[in-house]
Amino acid sequence: GTPTGVASSQIGEKVGWDGNFEQTLSKLKANGIDNAAAIGIKNLNDMEAEKNQLLKCGTAQADAGCSVTIRYVAQVSRNNSLGQVFAQMVTGLALANNPQSRVVATNLVQGEDGLNSMQNFSLHMQMLKFLRPLYPRAKVTLHAGELAPGLVPPDGLTFHIRESVMVARAERIGHGVDIMHETEPFELLKEMARRNVMVEICLSSNDLILGISGPRHPLATYLEYGVPVALATDDEGVSRSEISMEFLKAAEAQGLGYLQLKTMARNSLQYAFVAGQSLWSDGRKFVAVAQCARDIEETKLTSNTCRQFLTGNEKARLQWQLEQDFKAFEREWQ
Repeated sequence: GTPTGVASSQIGEKVGWDGNFEQTLSKLKANGIDNAAAIGIKNLNDMEAEKNQLLKCGTAQADAGCSVTIRYVAQVSRNNSLGQVFAQMVTGLALANNPQSRVVATNLVQGEDGLNSMQNFSLHMQMLKFLRPLYPRAKVTLHAGELAPGLVPPDGLTFHIRESVMVARAERIGHGVDIMHETEPFELLKEMARRNVMVEICLSSNDLILGISGPRHPLATYLEYGVPVALATDDEGVSRSEISMEFLKAAEAQGLGYLQLKTMARNSLQYAFVAGQSLWSDGRKFVAVAQCARDIEETKLTSNTCRQFLTGNEKARLQWQLEQDFKAFEREWQ
């Protein structure tokens, strides 16, 4: 969401962009950019209060949706002017850096093939490179490579994923469809695998928007090179899709088997921007941490060490629940 879009955009438009990172940031701060994050937190709290009221959360008639934990990724509109983009990045990273905000990361949205996006892409990545050390808790996931031949000139397909990974140091990449058109794609794939950069695979969206499906989709290549992947819906309202359909598509159109689908489901939590340590000491082979090694073998919470570990680590708690769900599902189908 863009809880502060208007406030930060207005300040960014006023300050503009003079080509100097430090100077522009100082001017933004002098013009009250820090208040935009506070406005963002208030807006999110207000929206959640309204949602809780509509769903009757905390009452006997509470909707099932009340039990869903919501986290946010702050959006930056990449086709805006440079001043607005930089200001939105500052606010998005500030929100994601604040443990009280429920915002966990920042992402650049809008069409990657837009004029401003194509012309300014490398500069956007440099902006993120400059800002990220100032907001060390903030994570970044970037839509990159949501492009296909014919949508942009050939050289436009060669650098978006590479710069998102190497310059902006994104922890996750959304789409990554044009990977084989990138400069030195095999080296890039190996680097993504080495850094554990997860790719959010959106099969329905890539088919609908880009016309890329079946063997033309790079999912098999990512798997072959050991790049971690997970399934995502993209915008459910646009693609008219939900996650069950994505798993069906992965099985039918991509020929994936149960173990690959299970790994993708595990990856979606392993690489989620959730607080706390992972249940896995090895997130590739899914070897449990020492505290829970015995418990995970029986999928039964018996030891105090594991109980304590799960209490202190939200990510591990979610992963433990997923393993319980797998066990129940597999028992039913065996």
